[in-house]
Amino acid sequence: MHLQLISFVLIMHCMDYTDCQQHPSRHRQNKQIPGVSSGCQGGCLTCSDYNGCLSCMPRLFIFLERNGMRQIGVCLPSCPTGFYGTRSPDRNTCTKCRPECDSCFNKIFCTRCRVGYYLHLGKCQESCPEGLVPSDKQRECIPMCPAECDACQNSDTCTRCSPSLYLLLGKCHKVCPDDFESNDQLMECSPQLHCEVGEWGEWSPCSRSGKTCGFKWGEETRTREVVQIPSVSGKPCPPISEKKQCILKRRRCPGQGKKKKAERRGERGPRNRDKQNRGQGQQEKKRDREREKGDRGESWETGDQEDSESRNKTEQRRRRGQNRDPVVLTEGGGPEP
Repeated sequence: MHLQLISFVLIMHCMDYTDCQQHPSRHRQNKQIPGVSSGCQGGCLTCSDYNGCLSCMPRLFIFLERNGMRQIGVCLPSCPTGFYGTRSPDRNTCTKCRPECDSCFNKIFCTRCRVGYYLHLGKCQESCPEGLVPSDKQRECIPMCPAECDACQNSDTCTRCSPSLYLLLGKCHKVCPDDFESNDQLMECSPQLHCEVGEWGEWSPCSRSGKTCGFKWGEETRTREVVQIPSVSGKPCPPISEKKQCILKRRRCPGQGKKKKAERRGERGPRNRDKQNRGQGQQEKKRDREREKGDRGESWETGDQEDSESRNKTEQRRRRGQNRDPVVLTEGGGPEP
């Protein structure tokens, strides 16, 4: 078992490196051929000093390059342009494509044609069948496009329109049909997108100036979101917010009454001070008048005497009224005789 494992490792080592002749195994050894080198490189399994590779390692293709009158073999992972690869149990080779093919998949299927030939269904032809026209740029037979098309998939389907025309579903239009709008960047007719909005949200609390108290009337608001933004010519969005009038539950805010009383006291304070100032001013004026009388020689006694006489006259009038006989009324209502 141990010997088999060592042999397997040596085989894998020979597949990865070109100097496998230096590590022969009992399962596979290169045959020593006269004129054949025992130190091949570049993926060669066997090689010659004059002709290069004679056989390649597994999965590599042998390709013969012409160098003057001789051919030199090289081993490649894929065949170059103008050749296709064929595999067999013995060797993998690169075979030249047909003369009219620039590249090919196999012997009968071309993938690109040489100049002067046009590809159609894997074959290179000098002329195209009916309904198709040759394209020198692509070297293919392409559909004959309608006059309004710059490029087309077939005679009925455009893939690119002429300038100033808009493409829609394989057709070219001067004006886009209903429910479509022109896209000047892509030169296509794009579907119109109408605005769509969601459901209304809940009404907000009744408030005014950001407060929920202190006023009689307030406002409630509600909003909804835009689900689909409209395109340029689509239907615009309806209002996304609403307001309605409402009555505030609390007309007075906490502490508002005390504040108003303090404000009213503050307003009355200046008025009381004005009254006091006016009273003081009147007293000062009275004292000024009395000083003026003193300056004119009038004494304080004269004033007191005048006040005493006025009081005596008033007392005499009161007494005269009391001395009068009282009037007695009879039962008939008249004065007694």
